Amino acid sequence: MRSCLRGASYPLSSSSEGLNPLGDVVLDLQKVCHDVAPSWFDYLRDWDRTLRGGNYPETTRYNYLLAGAQLGRYLRENADELAAVDAAGDPTEVERGHVEEFQAWMVRTRSASTALNKHKGLQQFFKWLVEEEDLERSPLARVKQPKTGETLIPILGDEETAKILATCKDKTFLSLRDEAIIRVFFNTGARLSEVAGLLVDDVDLDHDTLLFHGKGMKDRRVRFGGKAGRALSRYLRARARRRFAESPVLWLPEKGETPLAANGIKIMLRRRGELAGVAKVHAHRWRHNFAHEWKLAGGDTGDLMLVLGWASDDMPRRYGASAAAERAQQVHARLRIGDRV
Repeated sequence: MRSCLRGASYPLSSSSEGLNPLGDVVLDLQKVCHDVAPSWFDYLRDWDRTLRGGNYPETTRYNYLLAGAQLGRYLRENADELAAVDAAGDPTEVERGHVEEFQAWMVRTRSASTALNKHKGLQQFFKWLVEEEDLERSPLARVKQPKTGETLIPILGDEETAKILATCKDKTFLSLRDEAIIRVFFNTGARLSEVAGLLVDDVDLDHDTLLFHGKGMKDRRVRFGGKAGRALSRYLRARARRRFAESPVLWLPEKGETPLAANGIKIMLRRRGELAGVAKVHAHRWRHNFAHEWKLAGGDTGDLMLVLGWASDDMPRRYGASAAAERAQQVHARLRIGDRV
């Protein structure tokens, strides 16, 4: 084990996101890992270098690093209560009980699904420490994953989406951009990271397709409909007149040069939802809606997996659960069980 305090000596950008010369989004490690002990910062920075070398997407790196930083901050804030003084200063001193207390705290203060995501990120962090930093054993080796319940995700259907789109009716650059983003989500069921990662060259208006860069470095080309095509075309014409139109990134900000990344899109969707009076608007609800509509129409499961970029057979079942529930209710109503006597 090493105990070094190199973390504070490396200055980083003060902005949350920026552009490197290639136009890629740059993660601000200092902001993600604020208030961790210097040795924690040192290890997390080294791990991020490995992730970057492995060509991990920016959103994956962010989620992984955030999980590590949150554990480091939790241990630092509760060091005496958890008997974690050593672990608060050095991640190689973390023990199984420390992780279990952190997971329990995540379940209490966030949700079981959030705790599960942190568990997966920490698994990767401590796996890296075992492989690269001579840690003898991962503290997560015998820590069970938090159990999450099967819940039906509320979809965003035609009526609610129409209300959200109605907030984009003026012809300002902001409204043209936001309508195009919303219609891409609604029309393709793409992930937040995939829409955020689109480049101008990924849009093919001649063949009405988008090239998404999905999980696991898997690209796929997906068709879009007429309304999404018109929204994209109008946005691209307005974009061409912007100051930073030469940027390869598709979604430009209203002001400044930093492109609209995943977190910015998330905030925009929430704001549009509030304007429309629609609660809890987020990109994944349209992804569930896409699977819902596909299954209701009797679409092939294998084709759905290709369109949405799934590798696991379990994903159509999870995402199509709301459609299955609605079909079951329709059959129940048609059969009139218990209502014929």
